[in-house]
Amino acid sequence: MKVVLFAINGSFSHSNLAIRCLRDPLERAGFEVVLVEHTLRDRTSHILEHLHREKADIYGFSCYIWNIEPMLALAETLKSLLPESKIVLGGPEVSYGLDRFENSSWIDAIVRGEGEETMLSLCQAIRGGGEYSRILGNDAVTFADTGVHYRKDEETGGILYYESSRGCPYSCAYCLSSATHGVRFKSVEQTLEELLTFETLSTNCKVIKFVDRTFNADMRRANAIWRALLDEKYTKSYHFEICATLLNEESFDILSRFPKGKVQLEIGLQSTNTETLAASSRHIDAQKVIDAARRIREVGNVHVHLDLIAGLPYEDYQSFAKSFDDAYGSSDMLQLGFLKLLHGTELRERAEEYEYRYLPTPPYTVLQSKWIRYEEMQRLTHIAEVLDRYLESGRFAHALWYLTPLTESPFRFWEGLSLYLEEHDTRPLQRISQPDAFRYLLEYAKEAVANIDVFKLKEMLAADFMQHENKNPPSFLR
Repeated sequence: MKVVLFAINGSFSHSNLAIRCLRDPLERAGFEVVLVEHTLRDRTSHILEHLHREKADIYGFSCYIWNIEPMLALAETLKSLLPESKIVLGGPEVSYGLDRFENSSWIDAIVRGEGEETMLSLCQAIRGGGEYSRILGNDAVTFADTGVHYRKDEETGGILYYESSRGCPYSCAYCLSSATHGVRFKSVEQTLEELLTFETLSTNCKVIKFVDRTFNADMRRANAIWRALLDEKYTKSYHFEICATLLNEESFDILSRFPKGKVQLEIGLQSTNTETLAASSRHIDAQKVIDAARRIREVGNVHVHLDLIAGLPYEDYQSFAKSFDDAYGSSDMLQLGFLKLLHGTELRERAEEYEYRYLPTPPYTVLQSKWIRYEEMQRLTHIAEVLDRYLESGRFAHALWYLTPLTESPFRFWEGLSLYLEEHDTRPLQRISQPDAFRYLLEYAKEAVANIDVFKLKEMLAADFMQHENKNPPSFLR
């Protein structure tokens, strides 16, 4: 019996770990399994043709907020073309809010939660002609499979995913990880042995991204893995999502010894407003997070990514501006994200109480709340776009290194730049040319930043332009 496991990824550089986790137990049980992966940029007609060509008995769709709409459209259309095939949906976006699918008769089954055992049982029931429930799955512990689930010379992008633990010790009110409890770990020895497997895979693989919700939930285990990764036989870059307040002196010492670029850390700060953190069930010391991030960043060898979330309870526009200023400069990348009311989370259940207005379709982004107006959320959206163009791109590093210490409030600086760009250029930000982007930053800084040395700023901008654009700077920078 043939099973197609299908995913739509954000881009070619990404791959889907979930369908690979399902593939291994199905193949051991004698099923013929085919993985089909596409990206959001691929034409729907091309994807549909690919799926139809496989003529599978069972199609499994891996559903997330970023792909659920094309997934549903493709699944319904495929069922009309191949009515004898079984359509199975799985993934976080279909594990909660199941009333949305009650009238979708073309869905044969929905697998909730962890799917390895559930999908295998379902496929065995279909193969044997037995009965099965339309809604399957529970919170059973199924994280016992070994391996990295990728195979030698399998066509993938530069980022591969690895899971060394499952679950999260925290219950943040905006996160789906709060819907389940407990953490299950692979041993240090098994983790390191499996990471060596990546060394034998396709040379396209550059980054191993751990999908562990909190990699260092067990700090002793995390330190042991990090210490082992110092060995030169581990050649990839490794990305970890961590809780910075759990780091100890041993952690800082180990992290300081990595070659530059070998380790990336993603740290969730979200806010420095204590009332906001409490309402989000996020019990952390925000200042300790910032201090830890800054301490790692100052060594200069580990890339530190810090997250803020706009739209959380009790955080108004001014409070968010303070959170931004508190965090600014403590990381290599400050990511300004926006609250999404995911099905199955506490904040979605309290949406009416908090007067949330949000997109009714994925990704369910919050538009306003009891504390922040729609216009203010839109302003933050524009600031995030400017941050991405100027700060996160790294193409203006010298100029921003000079400008930032001259500003009393980094948030007001970026807010002002976003307003300046809108006033002076009606084009979408992504359509503004690089020379114009340099010119706008120069002119804005001359107006908005006190005690500025224009000659020095031009010198910094010219250095950035030559480094990243590989050409002589325009005349206004000479």
